[in-house]
Amino acid sequence: MAALTWDALADRLYETGVDHGVYYPLDESGDYTPGVAWNGLETVTESPAGAEATPTYADNIKYLNLISAETFGGTIEAYTYPDEFGESDGTAEPTPGVRVGQQARRPFGMSYRTILGNAAEGNEYGYKIHLLWGLTAAPSERAYASVNDSPEAISFSWEVSSIPVGSTDPDLKPISTMTIDSTTVDATALGSLLDVLYGTSADPRLPSPDEVIAMFAGSVTTVDLGTSTNQPTYNAGTHVVTLPTVTGVQWKINGVNKSPGAQPAMTTGQTSHITAHPTSGHVLTGDTDWDFDY
Repeated sequence: MAALTWDALADRLYETGVDHGVYYPLDESGDYTPGVAWNGLETVTESPAGAEATPTYADNIKYLNLISAETFGGTIEAYTYPDEFGESDGTAEPTPGVRVGQQARRPFGMSYRTILGNAAEGNEYGYKIHLLWGLTAAPSERAYASVNDSPEAISFSWEVSSIPVGSTDPDLKPISTMTIDSTTVDATALGSLLDVLYGTSADPRLPSPDEVIAMFAGSVTTVDLGTSTNQPTYNAGTHVVTLPTVTGVQWKINGVNKSPGAQPAMTTGQTSHITAHPTSGHVLTGDTDWDFDY
């Protein structure tokens, strides 16, 4: 066994910065809709809570510690936010440019990037991708001040909490957060994740924890929905939508799971919003949603 060493340049690691924020709203069917860029991120503070010990005594000794459930919360600070975030901030827009407050708050997911550096390469060493699921934003205070000789931009702040999402891995408890280290993971798998998160070849979306884990376990199959044979079709004469059989794809129409094949004929005034969702071990490229109107 080699002797221990301290303070080698490559081992003097640090983490700094925050950028590449993406906001992913959660729809009524429990799916994360296409993400939008979150510019102006200032700070993301992750604040886990819980996991507190409650001592139990027996036989005149401290017998054991009962550990409470761990929860996730945090704070997001930014100079601005996407218009779409208004739904998660308790606002609605009944007519363009007019926003009302005290409305229902839409849950959402989020991703952002931090810089990973060391003393040898500085900030070019690498980065970490942070994924957050099941977030809800609480009302926040906003202080508007007069312009003066020391002007400052308004900084918005939101306290967030999370309802974790489950995993099919029996060894994992429900998950609120995940971090991917670019200096450790496979570069090809990381590229696939960034493609999904940022929408290089399809709409940007937040994958499930199981999907992310599968990407880096080397067990992911890419399914191309850019080819016509893998896309839904609509017969304007019969008003029937047909979903193709594509391995790795779960189809939904208006948020409801559907089996492949011809669907019931649409009725007058009906809209069929079709979305494609990857099953475990698959990643989708190309278009993943279609709208057909009658």
